[in-house]
Amino acid sequence: MRRTAHAQTDIGRRRAANEDAYGLDEDLGLYVVADGMGGHAAGEIASREAVDAVLSNVRREAAIVRAIAAGDRDPATIRRALRALEAAVQAATYLIFAIAENQPDQKGMGTTVSALLLAGELGLTAQVGDSRVYLVRQNETTRLTEDHTLVAWQIKRGIISAAEAERSPHRNVITRAVGSRDYVQVDTGVFDVAPGDRFLVCSDGLHGYLQDAEIAPILAATPEDAAARLIRLANERGGRDNITAIVVATSS
Repeated sequence: MRRTAHAQTDIGRRRAANEDAYGLDEDLGLYVVADGMGGHAAGEIASREAVDAVLSNVRREAAIVRAIAAGDRDPATIRRALRALEAAVQAATYLIFAIAENQPDQKGMGTTVSALLLAGELGLTAQVGDSRVYLVRQNETTRLTEDHTLVAWQIKRGIISAAEAERSPHRNVITRAVGSRDYVQVDTGVFDVAPGDRFLVCSDGLHGYLQDAEIAPILAATPEDAAARLIRLANERGGRDNITAIVVATSS
């Protein structure tokens, strides 16, 4: 299966610096978005270090990824790949925490991480925070990751409705972050991939301005055009945060 991808980031209209970071390894099929947080440029450091750590650690397990891409569907192999992806995020967590412990002005910094790994006809995700991974298949949009936010937790438990969450003053409160402690719980997932699938990996500076129904028509364009349109749309609707999008298209 062939893949084409394009990534784009933008500072937005309200921020003084861009604390988002992204990375992609098209040969391996790995795509990562991170949205940093923390003062004194610490957010920029956290997001960049996280992306680099995830990329480098997954590359060390390239043999597993290539085995799956070649058709290995042994459950043990898939579990190894999921563990490798999770371990890569944990490595980023420990690294960022250690940096902050040695730099007092960066203490408490952290970042979200959303990672998508495409290995032939199988896809894997790793998630911490509220950046997201979406799948578009036959014009239907599916969110592949779950936000780690206070309002998402409240919705899940029936404390508030989705409409109330939109107005909540706590809607940007993150309940998990990479680097704020030396360990974080990482959500992982696995799913089938088909030719014609489109993927969007993005920060909340983008998905906060999007309705799910708007994603599929935009991703029908080339990855480059789709990413540019998404960035432009978020800015037109306010651009209150940094905006990052990676768009991936598969074909036979």
